[in-house]
Amino acid sequence: MKLDRVDVRILQALQQDAHVKAVDLAESLGLSLSPFYRRVRLLEERGIIKGHVTLLDQEKAGFPVSAYVSVAVDKKSAPLLNGFEKAIANFVEVMECYLMTGTFDYMLRVVAPDIAGLERFVMEKLTKIDGVRDINTSIALRRVHYKTILPVCIREED
Repeated sequence: MKLDRVDVRILQALQQDAHVKAVDLAESLGLSLSPFYRRVRLLEERGIIKGHVTLLDQEKAGFPVSAYVSVAVDKKSAPLLNGFEKAIANFVEVMECYLMTGTFDYMLRVVAPDIAGLERFVMEKLTKIDGVRDINTSIALRRVHYKTILPVCIREED
């Protein structure tokens, strides 16, 4: 979907504050409410807006430990990879999972209440998944930079 300047401004504003009043945002864009809502609905239908969430403070919510876990699997077969991905999707500790190139097949971002909780996740869940061959865990000492806002802009034609 090609975005125009109004779409970009809507997306930027909603990423900054999803609770912004529609009437205020529409007015700032020079739109009445009906065209504003139509644009937002179209952005949702086309999958650019995937949902509306509330971001929590990870530490205050009881999960101060962040770890990045690299996982290698025995065979690179589709059924084995699919099985791993289905298992990972059910673990509440896994915030993100990426299929990777390089030495390891997957990179996970995992949260835990403490180091013992991280150990339980690795030993009682991750190592039990069929085909897991190697696990390398790095624990984050401190978050230096974090953002959730994508740099939405109008793309120039090639």
